[in-house]
Amino acid sequence: MAAFRSGQPHTSSYYAATAKYTQRYPILEESIDVDVCVVGGGFSGINCALELVGRGFTVAVLEANKIGWGASGRNGGELIRGIGHGVEQFRSQIGDEGVRALELMGIEAVEIVRDRVQAHSIDCDLTMGYCDLATKPCHMTELEHDYEQLQRNGYQHELKMLDRDGLSDVIGSNQYVGGMLDMGSGHLHPLNLVTGEAKAASDLGVQIYEDTPALSIQKAEKPLVKTEKGQVRCQYLVLAGNAYIGHKLEPHVGGKVLPAGSYIIATEPLSDELADAIIPKNMAFADMSIALDYYRLSADKRLLFGGLCTYSGKDPRDITAALRPNMNKVFPQLKDISIDFEWGGMIGIGANRLPQIGRLPDAPNIMFAQAYAGHGVNATHMAGKVIAEALAGQAERFDVFAKVKHMTFPGGPMFRSPLLAIGMSYYRLKEVLWG
Repeated sequence: MAAFRSGQPHTSSYYAATAKYTQRYPILEESIDVDVCVVGGGFSGINCALELVGRGFTVAVLEANKIGWGASGRNGGELIRGIGHGVEQFRSQIGDEGVRALELMGIEAVEIVRDRVQAHSIDCDLTMGYCDLATKPCHMTELEHDYEQLQRNGYQHELKMLDRDGLSDVIGSNQYVGGMLDMGSGHLHPLNLVTGEAKAASDLGVQIYEDTPALSIQKAEKPLVKTEKGQVRCQYLVLAGNAYIGHKLEPHVGGKVLPAGSYIIATEPLSDELADAIIPKNMAFADMSIALDYYRLSADKRLLFGGLCTYSGKDPRDITAALRPNMNKVFPQLKDISIDFEWGGMIGIGANRLPQIGRLPDAPNIMFAQAYAGHGVNATHMAGKVIAEALAGQAERFDVFAKVKHMTFPGGPMFRSPLLAIGMSYYRLKEVLWG
């Protein structure tokens, strides 16, 4: 029989403090058999389970802590179109059709989230409206290219290029030279989204287990996943732990993703007047620098301000002290506002910044999805869908991802973070010196 226990709690974030779905799920304490076992209870795992149960599969989800405990429940909550960074670089591996497929999936991914929220009446503060922010003229050239590409792909939502003067209609900051408004992207409460999706999956028959880390995997015709007090035998296994999957559990997957830190602060609730002065149309924002800032208003009008992506493996000693100068630079109007919450977590980054979706080379009945490089709210939902399509016999879109080669970071877990930290420092210096 299953039992509850107190496991690793959610981080002390604004999201945890305003969580609306408080369902608890049992620890696995028995041996079960299902069609598909999913390791990881974040966006990728829960959405894969939702897609699979809708296709008639029996599914179990194993989460080491709480549903949405990792990046899915801690991120900036920005729902932005697109999958990967610069998909043109993969044309030699996936061809013209593959590149176009990735571009179209980047648009569809946002619609999956919107449809999911509507279909299951998930209360997650979904609000449409987003703006990319250019900090220098070359960023405007990039945005113009994005604008034209989205138009060619039949983007159905309002897009508008904004110069410095035009930006004043959507943001009360003088830090930017221009931007691109996108009403097909937006923002939401990510922890309420993933836990709302988990409730929907459970209601449909998905077996969800919390505080149940996968300790080992036996590769076979029917893979076996062992936990502390139970085990799952399955036809197919999906590894969806992203930055937390670990090199020990599966080296092929763990060696291709780098856990990198990202951090957020949340102010006290702002007055209506101040909230309207800084973000008059309740949009989400992200700038285009390498060390990017991203921010938006919460439903109760706090400013959530994030960034400070670190590759060293070390968290800042004081998150507020590290992020507040960046916030004050963008919005000096907030210099006397209190900070009520600070938190961080690990995101998964691959060397080429494209989500990694594929099969283990020595076990084709074991699939994986990871490495969303900080843009996972939509891409995770697409990953869940393409894996479910592949298991249901429609692998065309899955194969687009699977054809892309992904580098294993050299040096093992101990040396991956320092090596990438050095590399990112070079690109940040290059950005400063040469623009």
